[in-house]
Amino acid sequence: MLLSNYIIKDIEIQSVNQPIKNLKKLFNELTYTHIPVEKDGVFIGSISENDLRCFDNEKTLEDYQYALERFFVRDTENWLEVLKNFSVNNANLMPVLEEKSNKYLGYLELGDIMSFFNETPFLNENGAILVVEKNFTEYSFSEISQIIESSNNKLLGAFVSKIENDVAEITIKTNISGVNDVIQTLRRYGYNILSSHEEDTYTKNLQERSDYLDKYLNI
Repeated sequence: MLLSNYIIKDIEIQSVNQPIKNLKKLFNELTYTHIPVEKDGVFIGSISENDLRCFDNEKTLEDYQYALERFFVRDTENWLEVLKNFSVNNANLMPVLEEKSNKYLGYLELGDIMSFFNETPFLNENGAILVVEKNFTEYSFSEISQIIESSNNKLLGAFVSKIENDVAEITIKTNISGVNDVIQTLRRYGYNILSSHEEDTYTKNLQERSDYLDKYLNI
């Protein structure tokens, strides 16, 4: 993904000398959480709408320069890092700076980055999603990949979706929906299956045994 293809320039970077009332008016016309700000032609941060609403209309942004949030991405950044920056800073607008010169190039919109993510094979291709867990020091992506590919499946993607009490939760997507063999092999390698699947014969057998036991006890 080339970030340059997604950079937007339709909103000019605002001067730190801009009156607060003008910035409030600008926010009224937009749906963004932040607006980028410059001083003497250099990007110095972004002001959030939530903060700006509390400022005196008759003052300039320079009086509240302490409130600027200094987040941004480089034009060479990986899209996953960009997505992380959006999340960490609770923003839907992300300033982009040129890698070497720090020149302000424009901004990215959260919706465009999410659209790109939605078009990746991980989300867009048909297949099955498995959620498993294992001790953080014991799981291996190479092991998971080997298990899936040994069953003539292809791994479309995998990521650690949660870590708690030294246990890693891993979300996996394969290109084939019939994944019973994969599920049983993962269990043999010590992975606990968190997601439910109709093809899971292990779960079916447990349910059948449970139903039989309930029927026996109720005789």
